[in-house]
Amino acid sequence: MTGFSRRRFIGSAAAAASLGVMPGNASAATRDATGPADLIINGANLLTMDSDTASATAIAIRGQHILAVGSDDDISKLRGANTEVVDGRGRTVTPGFIDAHSHPLLAQEAISANVDLRRIADVKAALAAQAKKTEPGHWVLGSMYDDTKFEDGRPLTRKDIDEAVPNHPAFVSHRGGHTAVVNTRAFELAGVSIDTPDPVGGRYFRQDGELTGKIAEPAAMRPFEQAGVWPVMDRAARQESVRLTSQTMAAAGLTSTTDAWGALDDFIAYQDARAAGEMYYRVSFMPFGKTDVYEGLKLARMASGFGDDMLRIGAVKFAADGSASERTMSRSTPYDGRPNDYGILTMTQEEIDAAVDDAVAHDFRIGIHANGDVAIDMVLNAYERVLENWNGENPRFRIEHCSLVNPALLKRIKNAGAVPAPFYTYAHYHGNKWLEYGEEMMESMFPHRSFLDYGIPVAPASDFTPGPFEPMMAIQSMVTRKDAQGRVWGPSQRISVAEAMQICTMNGAYASFEERIKGSLTPGKLADIVIIDKDPHDVDPDSIAGIKVLRTILGGRTTYHA
Repeated sequence: MTGFSRRRFIGSAAAAASLGVMPGNASAATRDATGPADLIINGANLLTMDSDTASATAIAIRGQHILAVGSDDDISKLRGANTEVVDGRGRTVTPGFIDAHSHPLLAQEAISANVDLRRIADVKAALAAQAKKTEPGHWVLGSMYDDTKFEDGRPLTRKDIDEAVPNHPAFVSHRGGHTAVVNTRAFELAGVSIDTPDPVGGRYFRQDGELTGKIAEPAAMRPFEQAGVWPVMDRAARQESVRLTSQTMAAAGLTSTTDAWGALDDFIAYQDARAAGEMYYRVSFMPFGKTDVYEGLKLARMASGFGDDMLRIGAVKFAADGSASERTMSRSTPYDGRPNDYGILTMTQEEIDAAVDDAVAHDFRIGIHANGDVAIDMVLNAYERVLENWNGENPRFRIEHCSLVNPALLKRIKNAGAVPAPFYTYAHYHGNKWLEYGEEMMESMFPHRSFLDYGIPVAPASDFTPGPFEPMMAIQSMVTRKDAQGRVWGPSQRISVAEAMQICTMNGAYASFEERIKGSLTPGKLADIVIIDKDPHDVDPDSIAGIKVLRTILGGRTTYHA
């Protein structure tokens, strides 16, 4: 699954040259120049994530790699005339943090109004301002909407948007990506009325015989996306988005992220930003299975693992159900107050089976979005069928989000060698959403404790933009399970700081088959390093999110300095 035959390598190399990526493991093939260290950090508290160097206080970097880890005296011998020496006293040094599931370019703020606001009146004002900048008849877009953060105590509706944007079609995307709210003009343009049946795998929400404006899942969004004139994110804007998001993530201590819904324009944007020296994170690019980029990669025989340490093709991504935060995931029990609502399935079992078969036939690993227990069961059915006669190494098939589990599912995940990627900041950041699930169900959601207890290598996942990506917030969320109001959601799923650190470093590397080159402060690995002002083990767990990142280093290069 991770290697290439000689024929495949030769056949894909020419295609790779045109895309700006090259095959293989560049770190393993590259030897940094001999000589003294380029950078030494000494006197620090090192959280190496490597038991062999647990008592180390200093680290040396040469070129892009870690040269040595040890005592101050040992590392001082590697100092040369031009070595930069950083006094780490009172500081904590960790491996660069890894996010195994995010959507770095999803917000598209260059062409939409950011409505991550707390009052409906403010959202309406932002949309009205965006409409003034939009040509007549063209779509007005809003992004980062979150109904559970409103002080008004109710969600945005069609009529709210009508008041703010009466003459343009408007589409306000939920930060979770699975729902949106549109106005009356949008419904008219898309040809959707109160009598339009819900599409398979989607929904137009109704109340009191009227459309509320809320729509859910791609099947319901498609008629809107295919109607009228939408703003265009051109190539330069996408490149700029890479620069901005990578700088923001570097400031939070992230050195590697994952684009878990990759499209062709995004793939090009990463390459453009990298060529310009403006990409400040490593990217595992997961092409979405229903896009041109996936078909193109298959045609070029470029599969999972292809690329280098900065931009590598990961697993192909599919989506089998709805959202946890937007309350559309597929469950075996109905939602409270909605006796006939079991969530939304976006793929049939036959479609999941076919997707897995096709991925394996083209040497792709696969990651399938499955939040609810029904969807997780279906995904495991497909994985188990393929793995029944598997003779190679564990392909580490992924279950994206894997939110709601039970003991039977946990056993199957373990036996399949699958890698779940549950939300790591959700318990803290999205507290109001869990009221609808209740305390009992939350004991089985985002179950980091259960995954660890079953010996499952659970991966770190922000799902940004739906969830914040900050690793310090993630560690606090997994350790305390407290939301911003102090409510605890699923206390049985709490884990220790050390376990949370392991998830955000080594487990993140494992999820992309890169544990040999990153995830710990180990000589020979990439010099992806973060300096923070406090040790998360030594502070009040409720204050971990406030720990400051002082410096982020990517492959020996400083990408952020406070």
